[in-house]
Parts: sequence; structure tokens; C-alpha cells
Amino acid sequence: MQFWQGLDEVPGDVGPSAVTIGKFDGVHVGHRAVIGLLEDVAAAESLVPTVVTFDRHPLTLVRPGSVPTSLVSNAQKRELLEEAGVAATLMLPFDDALRSLDPVEFVDRVLVDALHARVVFVGDDFRFGVRGSGTVDTLRELSGPRGFRVVSIDDVRPSGDRRASSTWIRELLDAGRVREAGALLGREPAVRGVVVHGQQRGRELGFPTANLAPRSEGFVPADGVYAAHVLVGETLYPAAVSVGNNPTFEGVPEKQVEAHLLDVSLDLYGQVVTVHFIDWVRGNVKFEGLDALIEHIRADVVRCREILGVPAPS
Repeated sequence: MQFWQGLDEVPGDVGPSAVTIGKFDGVHVGHRAVIGLLEDVAAAESLVPTVVTFDRHPLTLVRPGSVPTSLVSNAQKRELLEEAGVAATLMLPFDDALRSLDPVEFVDRVLVDALHARVVFVGDDFRFGVRGSGTVDTLRELSGPRGFRVVSIDDVRPSGDRRASSTWIRELLDAGRVREAGALLGREPAVRGVVVHGQQRGRELGFPTANLAPRSEGFVPADGVYAAHVLVGETLYPAAVSVGNNPTFEGVPEKQVEAHLLDVSLDLYGQVVTVHFIDWVRGNVKFEGLDALIEHIRADVVRCREILGVPAPS
């Protein structure tokens, strides 16, 4: 996939292209439906299927206190778009310069001059240009003289009454409902990070864990215990994963992701691993003493084995 981080990186001979524009946070099933349509039209008309997205949420500049947590990092978004078959992605820095473009300037600089668009796919609520002054109708008015056509995209409604959206997925993850979130994402929710040294409490209890650095990529779900798979290199390992601050102990920072790999012992310090959340097991509980904690951890491991289909070693 060709990838550009700004208009100045786009070669002059790009296109002609079929383009869709959006935040694409999570690259969920709704996004993938749009990408599928984009690719079909691009193939039929010998165009380059191209995504225009942004390096941050527009609210970062408009209302910084209202910015939702991203489902994926920019690096993860790039990888997911490539996996979805997108041939080219333009990730625009959403800065003051971009925000100040009026609708005509946006269309001319991005769609016409840079990408040589012939077809542009947008949702009915698409807004662009300074203060969101451009609408789909604006885009249609500008399209004819500039040699492209506009195609409206229908929402994907998995349950029939609510469209697939990043907002809905965040709500599910905040409630620990990772399996349902995975259905909307079209894959398991995942967090990627470097394994760092923890306080060794899991090892002392007989359940060593790989602790992800606090600044990991991806949306960390609600505090609790989850059945998961952990990707190390190209190998997936079944795991029981704890998310949260471990209320049984004092002074543990919030939102730790700790993965106990089943039936293997690996030195993962300094390595980048990805935790794929499969299903919820239970919420976090403060236990009275280590014996109660160990008993519940053993029960958690049994439940994770059941969910993942991993028998206990004989």
C-alpha cells in the first residue's frame, strides 16, 4: 500500500483514483463495507482505491476536552487499511492549516490536484472545510466541473436499528463486552505494547504475567479478567489477561494489562506483543488475603481454558 503523511508527500502521477474520506477509527465492519464498495468500483473503472483519513480526531483542535479515546493507533490504522486491500492512504495532519481550508480549497487541493479523483464515496453526514461548512450537497455541486462524481454510502446496521460506529464499539469495550465489540470490528479488539518489568507479584503467586507498558496502542477495555490470545512474533498463545489496578494490592497504577500465558514460560521483556481480547470472564474484586486471590486466579485460568478450548496439561 502506498502511504503518504501529508499532501507534500503525494507524487504528481497518482491516480486517477476512487476515494473515500473519514476518520476510520478502528477500521470496523462499516468501514470495511465502504472499502469493499470502493475496491469494486475502482476495479471496474481502472482507478486506484484510496482512503483519505486524519492523524488525529478533529475535536483535538476544536474541543480538546471532548476527544474520544482512539480505538487504534495511527500505525494500527495503517496496517488495518492495508489488510483490507486499500491501495493508497493519505493521512492528513489535522492541524490549523487543514482546518482553515474552505470547502473549495479542500476539494481542489486534496481530491483534484493531489489524488485526481474520479469517484468520491461519502456518508450522508459528511462535513468538510472550515467549521464543517461543506456538506454532501456542496461536494456534489463542486464535483461536476472538476470531473468526479459523488456516491453516497449506506450505513451498516448489524442489529437493524443502530449503525456500526466507533462510538458504539467504545461503549462496548468500556463495559467489558469484548466479544460484541469484536463482532462490530470484524476482528478481536487488540492492544499492542512493549513488555516491561512489573512488581513480580504474579510470579510470586505462581502465575507469572507479561505486563504491557502503560502507553500501549489500542483501546484498553474495562477493568476485569479476560480470555485472550497473545501474539508474540508470529505465534498466538492462549492467555488469561487482567486489566486494571489489581485492587487487592495498594499502590498499583491504573489500567495495567497483564497477560498470563497458559502452559508456556517465555522471557518477553522488551518485546512488542499484541493482546487479542476474546471474552469477558469477571470484573475486578478486592480479595481478603492471598489465598482467596490465588483460588480465584486458578478459577479464572480454568474458565479461560474453557472459552479458548485449551485443555489443562495432563
